Amino acid sequence: MGHIQDRWYKVVPDPDRPGKTVRVPTAHHGMGRRYKARLIGPEGNEVSATFADGQLKLARDWLARQHVDKALGTFVDPRAGKITIAAYAERWLADLDVDEISREHLEMRFRSRVLPHLGRFQLSAVTASTLRGWDRALRDARLSDRYRHTLFGNVAALFTAAQDDGLIAKNPFGGKSVKKPRPAKERVVPWPEAQVWAVQRSLPERFRVLVDLAAGLGLRQGECFGLAIEDVDFLRGVVRVERQVKTVRAKRVFALPKYDKKREIPLPEPIKLALAEHLRAFPAHDVSLPWDVPGGRSVSARLIVTSMWGRAVPANDFNRNYWKPALSVSGVPCGRYENGMHELRHFFASTLLNQGVSIKTVAEWLGHTDPAFTLATYTHLMPDSDELTRSAIANVYGRRDLPQGIDGPAAAQDDGDTA
Repeated sequence: MGHIQDRWYKVVPDPDRPGKTVRVPTAHHGMGRRYKARLIGPEGNEVSATFADGQLKLARDWLARQHVDKALGTFVDPRAGKITIAAYAERWLADLDVDEISREHLEMRFRSRVLPHLGRFQLSAVTASTLRGWDRALRDARLSDRYRHTLFGNVAALFTAAQDDGLIAKNPFGGKSVKKPRPAKERVVPWPEAQVWAVQRSLPERFRVLVDLAAGLGLRQGECFGLAIEDVDFLRGVVRVERQVKTVRAKRVFALPKYDKKREIPLPEPIKLALAEHLRAFPAHDVSLPWDVPGGRSVSARLIVTSMWGRAVPANDFNRNYWKPALSVSGVPCGRYENGMHELRHFFASTLLNQGVSIKTVAEWLGHTDPAFTLATYTHLMPDSDELTRSAIANVYGRRDLPQGIDGPAAAQDDGDTA
């Protein structure tokens, strides 16, 4: 059982009354907090909290709650949550089971938008009010709802881990007054065909085939840069998406496609011809890069698209030096986050859906892990089914007045066989 110590008074034998006691001031009388509540925690260590003069009832309530939590198995040592968010985030980010580029992006978000405001707080000291203040600072910085949504998800995950580690009893993100930003759902508006070809013509000849790979095969930008000659089966008319080129901590590496999802895509005749023409003008180059992380094992591939020096193309350099200038020449808006090469994947998907290709097939060729995501993104681009619905129901009702057999319309007429 626990007990509460009065640090300002102690009980001693009464010198004037044998067998009796008397309270006398201690050396700490009037200094610091008066009451210290203590108990033995589940792991055998002492757990304590101090309370000011006049807070004896608070001390008793605290002690009672600790006993209840011990009995229910929900006890959390109050000292555990005294680690700062900055200190815990460093350990949490290092331990996360994510690819290195995701870890790098998380570190950048914490360094620029989380730690300057929350880093000094102890985990156990963060309240719903603390989080609302942080969100206000993000809004004052004019961050988008989408970016704030991402930041909230990242920090909430950190507090979930802290709760799992037994450092805090309650996740402050669970409070009803903490409202996670809801980014507006933006509809995909595919580029018109003329815009696709205009941007392609505005690119240097060496890089024009990238438009064919993205708009004609649905490849992501990094997958375009990572496509090798050995991945293209010209006889079978198939392209295997085996790798991507990405930049991790300022170093280019090879890695699996997004979601670690390799896939095969049919190779249409125009894309086959575009690839052949490109390779005649710009032969494939053997490129060796570390796998997945800087310092990883070296992997080689004969890349179809390379820089003028025969090296893997860094996305940031390509976007700045070639893609955005091509957009500008073509009269296409080229702000920081608009009209990237990803628009060509939208063009690819919308073209397939408009021709009646199933959403499941489109999801597979795009490399999505869940067709439901593809459906949610592109459902408004699917052909209008109103007329198809009218025709289907009209056909059924058109047979309503025809003679009906037991198993359906009169197509199953009695042919004399009564068996």
